[in-house]
Amino acid sequence: MKTYRLPCLLLFLTLVSCANRPAPGTEQSVQTPPPNILLIVVDDLGYADFTPFAGHRGDVQTPNITRLGNQSTVYTQAYVTAPVCSPSRAGLLTGKNQFRWDGPASWGPGLPDSVRTLAEYLKEAGYATAKIGKNDLGQKFHRNDVREYPLHHGFDRFLGFSAHAHDYWHLSQDIYDRTPDPQNTSALLGPLMDDMGTKSYEEGYITDILTDEAVNYLKMERTEPYFLMLSYNAVHHLIHEVPQRYLDKYDVAPIPNYDPEAGVTFEQREPGSYSAYYDKYSRLGAIQDDDMRKYYLANLNNLDDNIGRVLDAVDERTIIVFVSDNGGSPLTGADNSPLTGGKYALWEGGIRVPMAVRWPGEHTTGGTETDYVSALDLLPTLTAAAGVEVGDPTIDGMDLRQPDPNRTLVWKWQGNWAIRRGDYKLTNARENHWKSRPYRAYIAPIRDDASLKLFNLADDPGERNDLVNERPDLVEELRAAYLSWEARNLQVY
Repeated sequence: MKTYRLPCLLLFLTLVSCANRPAPGTEQSVQTPPPNILLIVVDDLGYADFTPFAGHRGDVQTPNITRLGNQSTVYTQAYVTAPVCSPSRAGLLTGKNQFRWDGPASWGPGLPDSVRTLAEYLKEAGYATAKIGKNDLGQKFHRNDVREYPLHHGFDRFLGFSAHAHDYWHLSQDIYDRTPDPQNTSALLGPLMDDMGTKSYEEGYITDILTDEAVNYLKMERTEPYFLMLSYNAVHHLIHEVPQRYLDKYDVAPIPNYDPEAGVTFEQREPGSYSAYYDKYSRLGAIQDDDMRKYYLANLNNLDDNIGRVLDAVDERTIIVFVSDNGGSPLTGADNSPLTGGKYALWEGGIRVPMAVRWPGEHTTGGTETDYVSALDLLPTLTAAAGVEVGDPTIDGMDLRQPDPNRTLVWKWQGNWAIRRGDYKLTNARENHWKSRPYRAYIAPIRDDASLKLFNLADDPGERNDLVNERPDLVEELRAAYLSWEARNLQVY
């Protein structure tokens, strides 16, 4: 049942807009300041592990995420543009399907100079802008002299890392110097990037450290509004790396942290390499199902405690967006039920994600939106709320406050594609296999091939009943619509 409070939200934003216009016949008028904006992006959160959803798993303990959900509009059908982090984040930041400029639909779309970001629009309008945490657009990692680095696409401040993942504990220059392979796209450790330099931490846990930095930023005295993108690497691998008190809470044994002198080897990797350690513990085998779920829950519980600290530091005129970058990973202990699949594939479990938006002031009463929306919608929604004119007809998103139940959404990921219009989704999705069996909560696709499959998601969100033979007319209509979109919209940037 939809309980979305659209009239109240539209009335509030209309009043804000009117308050910013000078009264007729006057030279000056009192203006309502634009809202602050906090965008919290988490990594690989399972659909069933989001406690604001009615059907969430009972073993999840996230009271602060629940608190945020109770104050927010919760979106039960929110999509990202890709089933993995790099392209998904590119789409989220730009409001454009990233395969517009990434023809192969790869892990590494990058960020062309001609494609503007949410941070750039807001900065140009007078916002202070900061990014804390994971920066991942799929190209040119570990560098601060490229367009993909936050300071070169609209952010005034950055503390974090530029890669798919970072070790939760090893953040020092010393461990970096002693490790044979300290820089990788996922198997990364060492100091964090700090604006145009680096910052070494001899101790500390990365989720806590990112939160410390975010809270300090939120509490700064400033005259301009702010946009903070807080991009956690939790609950991404290495999922077992969690402070001891959380391991105790979930009754799971600690696994020793990486030690370059320990001589870890895995699949012929260099003895003592961090990538060997990462590979060993980022799949089932060395860790079994029951413990993997416990590590995941412990990691998520720590993330939730940190989100609580952030919520306590946010003022009343701040818009808060919470979203996962893609579906839960089949390898971490995440649970996407009742959705098929997960991270790495265009089944619903890979692209339908937890999302909630809290609006300022009195409009923090909660509600549920059941129409489908997209992370592409964040840029047009937030810029409109800030009074910023975008004026780009190639933006693929639309205002979240006015969802269209019959809009067309398209996806392209490696050799797979999908289109949704209304209740129906057509896809040629097959599973993108990994180097391990999946966690036992994983729901496998009904078949793993490149044939076309048609689902009525209103009746069958788990994609178990293929209608391709029953509705050949609709199959052809949606297939033609996808090919037409692709022909019209793929451009060279």
